Amino acid sequence: MKFNVIEKDYGICINNSNHFLAFSDFTVSDGIDIIENVNILKAKDDFRATAKRAQAFNQSQSSYIAQATDSLDYFTNAYDDITIFTFMANDVVIEDFTDELKVANSPKGFVDARIDFSHVVYLDKAISPKDLLKIFKLITGVKDRVLADMALPLHIRNILNTNDFLAVLGNLPQNDGESLDINNAEYDDIDFDELKVRISEAIEISLEDAFRYYGLTFGILDYIVSQGIQIGDLVDAGMELVEGAEITEELRDKMKEQILRSLSDVNVVALLAAAMRTEQDLNGRGIREIDSKEGASGIYADKILGLAISNQIAGTKAAFNFKIYDEAKPGIIWGLQPVLDGIFAGLVAGCVTKIFEE
Repeated sequence: MKFNVIEKDYGICINNSNHFLAFSDFTVSDGIDIIENVNILKAKDDFRATAKRAQAFNQSQSSYIAQATDSLDYFTNAYDDITIFTFMANDVVIEDFTDELKVANSPKGFVDARIDFSHVVYLDKAISPKDLLKIFKLITGVKDRVLADMALPLHIRNILNTNDFLAVLGNLPQNDGESLDINNAEYDDIDFDELKVRISEAIEISLEDAFRYYGLTFGILDYIVSQGIQIGDLVDAGMELVEGAEITEELRDKMKEQILRSLSDVNVVALLAAAMRTEQDLNGRGIREIDSKEGASGIYADKILGLAISNQIAGTKAAFNFKIYDEAKPGIIWGLQPVLDGIFAGLVAGCVTKIFEE
């Protein structure tokens, strides 16, 4: 190992007395740098404050790059000649909503909250500036792909990696004590195809580990919230078409309890998740055979799924109520997208049917 890590309460320094060749997007950086120290610092995100903090490491005579951050949480994964530092900042916690359901929340709210997973990647090789840039672009692309494949709730995607950072470090080539010209020096030969596979796998593992570190998992309530729907909205929609009964707070509470009970049913959750993913593919034109603008009027899969949800909750009798709710689209259901209106009509219809059976 050609580096050491210095930890202080105000920052972390990755030090190499033989110097790194680095490419980064750090707050204090020139892009390509020959440096002795990589500083991750608790500082305001501006050049002057971050540089001042970096000098607190007594490195005023040393070359460095520096990055401002709100959190010094990090872990390290090592794979032969690759070492990956994953730095993490997170404002989201997973809270109990009921005995069986959890929900993601943040004391900062989902406008100001952030989840950032950042990386410093060191390769124990003499890597050319051109290859450093290629590796930087590779890592950026891998992070985007892995996070997209997770299909996270929209409000989580909106706060994810809005202020992440990345540095790729390599060794300096041998220069026999002469002045180093990094553009014309001799670097190690790299099998980039092989390195690409190893780095991609390592970054994917680091992101999975980062989510586990904070216990960040997401459930059906998070995906419903990401559609702009609150449980109270579904209660209102259910009550809107009730006839022959007084709408009391007790009845509304029973409706809320039944909705939450239904959202603990794995089959209801699976049907809702399938429909929401279908809606996502329709909007993103993810399926070639379906054109969301021209073909939406011919799609009735939402009715099939909605009917299945109502039946799962309250049996055959709920099918009659599903037809009523699907056609009337009361409350928030009216403004939902084509597939979502059907499944939430099914959820509401099933829950209304169930509470009047009890």
